[in-house]
This record gives sequence, structure tokens and C-alpha cells, in this order.
Amino acid sequence: MLNTGFLKSLTQPFLGVALLTAVNVAAPSASLAQGQLISQATFPTLQPESPGTQPILPTAESAAPSIPIDTNYTLGGGDLIRVNVFEVPEYTGEYQVPPGGSINLPLIGSVPVLGLTTEQAADEIARRYSRFLKRPLISVNLLSPRPINILVAGEVTRPGSYTLNLQGGAGNNPGVQYPTVLAALTTAQGVTLAADVTQVQLRRKVGRSSEQVVSLNLKELIQTGRLNQDITLRDGDTIFVPTATTFNIAEARNLSAANFAASPATPRTVAIIGEVNRPGSYLVGAGGEGGGGLPTVMRALQVAGGITSQADVRSLRLRRPTRTGSAQNIEIDLWQLLQSGDVDQDILVQDGDTLIIPTATEVNTAEATQLANTTLSAATIQVGVVGEVKSPGSVNVRTNSSLNQALLAAGGFNDSRARKTTVDLVRLNPNGSVTKREVQVDFSQGINEETNPILRNNDVIIVNRSALARTGDNVGTVLNPLGGLLGIFRAIFGFF
Repeated sequence: MLNTGFLKSLTQPFLGVALLTAVNVAAPSASLAQGQLISQATFPTLQPESPGTQPILPTAESAAPSIPIDTNYTLGGGDLIRVNVFEVPEYTGEYQVPPGGSINLPLIGSVPVLGLTTEQAADEIARRYSRFLKRPLISVNLLSPRPINILVAGEVTRPGSYTLNLQGGAGNNPGVQYPTVLAALTTAQGVTLAADVTQVQLRRKVGRSSEQVVSLNLKELIQTGRLNQDITLRDGDTIFVPTATTFNIAEARNLSAANFAASPATPRTVAIIGEVNRPGSYLVGAGGEGGGGLPTVMRALQVAGGITSQADVRSLRLRRPTRTGSAQNIEIDLWQLLQSGDVDQDILVQDGDTLIIPTATEVNTAEATQLANTTLSAATIQVGVVGEVKSPGSVNVRTNSSLNQALLAAGGFNDSRARKTTVDLVRLNPNGSVTKREVQVDFSQGINEETNPILRNNDVIIVNRSALARTGDNVGTVLNPLGGLLGIFRAIFGFF
């Protein structure tokens, strides 16, 4: 690119200035071609909340209005440039810009070019050569740009610093492709499900001290395909993905399907507590115990053995950690999914999530029976029936089976020895405590909490002996020594 000293040497100063203005405005130099890939459009602001949106965090301050970002390429350590000194070929040469940003030129020595465009660098070199040359004519061309070093922070799977290589040609090759914001997010393994993709920030240093910030609405990119929002990156850029202050279950499903979101095939560890048959921490997703399907809430419940008969499926709560150190609390209504087919309720879980299944304050028998026939519940549960039944031991019964059904599955009472009026029901509770209660047995009754309660996994039913059986067992114990003595006499003398 030509320096201004040459233009000022024109015969008419006024015409020289006019020509310089025309060159600067209408004809940017070829060496800046790579710097013109960034759209300078002003990006849309956040739309009002849509129905189904849940507040989950204190509202953050509104982002600053978007401004056109500087699209010029500025020189830095690692760039390979060519400095042309016209009519003085011995001063022309190629230079690798060192980390400090100053290049060593013949005659004039060290020239700082860090943070300058190629045009500004040409002007600075021309100014210094003007002390020795009458009309220095200088151009600076970018032959090979340095790799792009960026920082990705906030709600991404792997925040940190990344080096992104250019694609295609380099320098004067017009086929060179600079990495984009979407490429950077993908390199960081995608945005998390806690991200606010409507206010993704790109921060870019301008010159040696100032900084520009532009806000990108990637939600609109998903909805309309407006690719002009995906800005090409420059060395030193920072991408920040903020944490969402609201959560919309329908939009979350759309986000999870985007190519810049975290891969749904990646296994994630989820803690599942409350009214499930096997509370604990599980690996959900492809490659883990829950492999074979998307890592959703329903899938997580299946991995944990299904819900218990006491679960309140209308008020599930998912607690999700964020990069800010706080947590999102998301309400889930799986009853709505079962009744109306609202699959948006079956949201994807994320690594570190905690899924809480509360206990219902009142169990509706009809609803409990309906839930037992869904994939939310395990097909069978295991209960123990011990004592005076015909086939004591562990029995497998269908989920939401009652006490009477378990007794029948164990063969029913041992008629000659069982106490048939009451049994003991022993239960291990989710909090680790054990309860034992006496239940009145009435086979004529339907499911009810007093005489025929619904059983839970690992419940134990104890059928006690009748009074007559206890008396007979006590007499047998007393006579047992005499029975042994009589056996000895039979062996020795053949008596009895």
C-alpha cells in the first residue's frame, strides 16, 4: 500500500489531498482483504420472554448496545510481512514480526508495528525513511498471518485458551478463511445448557489500549439462519457466553440440537435423589449405564430404577450448576408429558445436574396405577415376604402392587401356623431410616393405605405365627431334650 508522503508530492497539494481521500474511502488496499470478512451489522437485542419461561437467577445488567466492530487486521508477533521500498530494491525484504512487535529495517533500524494495520505500518515506515529518502514509496503486504489465539469463557463445556488455524490459503491468497465464533464455540466443545445464547459477547482489542465489545444473538441464527451474525475472529479475541437468567424448556431443546451446543452423545454424571427405586449418582448417555438414548430426565429416571409409587411427577426439580458458581433451578412436570405429549418437559440433563423427585402429599390410586404402566416406573419391584407363608423369600411383583398381591405371590398364608389378621410391614426410607408398622389384613379390600397399601421396592412383609403355633413351638422346645434321650435308648436297647 502506498504511503501518504508520495501522494503529498503531487504538483497540486489540493488535488493530492482529494486523491488521498478517495483512495482511503473508495479503494482499500488488497493487503486488507482478509480484514473485511466481518459483518458490521448491528445485532438485535434480546426479545421479550416467551410463555413457559422460568426465572432461575437474579436478572443481570443489560448488555451494552452492539456497535460495529473494527474489522481491520492488525499486525502482531508471528505475522510474515513483505516491506517494499520502491526504486530501492536493496531495502525491500520479508520480515517475521517478533513477539515484541518491532521489525529491523535497513538504514532506519527498529520500527514498532504491533497493533498497526498494514497501511498504518507503511505510513510509519515511510515517515522514518523520509529522513534519508526524498520521496519514499512504501507498501506492506501480509504474506502469512499468525495463528489465531483466542479465549473462550463462560457457559461452554471447556472454557480456556485456544489456538485456531486459518483454513485455505494465507496472506495474498484470497481463499484464506478465518475461524468464526461458531468454530471457536465448537472447539470449546459447545455451549452448556445453562447458556444465554442471545447475548454472546465478542471482545476485541483495538490498537494498543482500547477494546470493542459486540453482542451476538445466536438464537436468531438458529431460528432464521442469519449467518451474518457469525463474526470471523482475530488474534486476541475473547468470546464470553453468559449464564441465562431465564429458562425456556422449548428453546432449550432447540439449543441442544444446534451444532455449537455440547454434544448430546457425551455421557454426563447426574445425581438422582428422592422417590426413585435406586437413588444415587449415575452416568447417563451413550457409553454409560444409560446408553442407547439421549440423556434426558426420563432416561435418567430409568437408569435410577424408575420412580416409586410415592413420587410426585408434577413437581420434579432439576438443580443445575453454572460457571458463575450459582445454580439454576428448573421445574419439570412429567405428568403434563404423559397426558398431553409435551416432550419439551423431558429436557436434556447436563454433567453435574441434580434431579430431585419429591414425595407426593397425597397418592391418587388411579394415577398411581397409570404411572405404573409408563416407562417412568420399573416393570417390577422386589419385596421380601418372610415368616408363615407357603413360599417365603424374595418375590418380584409389578410396580404399584399391593400388600395383598405380594402375600399371594408368596403362596398365601401357611394355614396351620400363620396369624392371618395382621402382618408387619418393614420399609427402608430414602433418607436411610427404617420404619415398621402393623397392617390389618383384609383380602376383600382394594388398594388403600390402612389395610392394603401399595408396596415399594425392597419392602419386607413379616407374617407372624398364630398363638397356637407359638404355644406348640414352645412345648416342642421344652420336650426336645427328652426326645434326644429317647433316641439313645432306641439305639442301645431297641426299646420303643
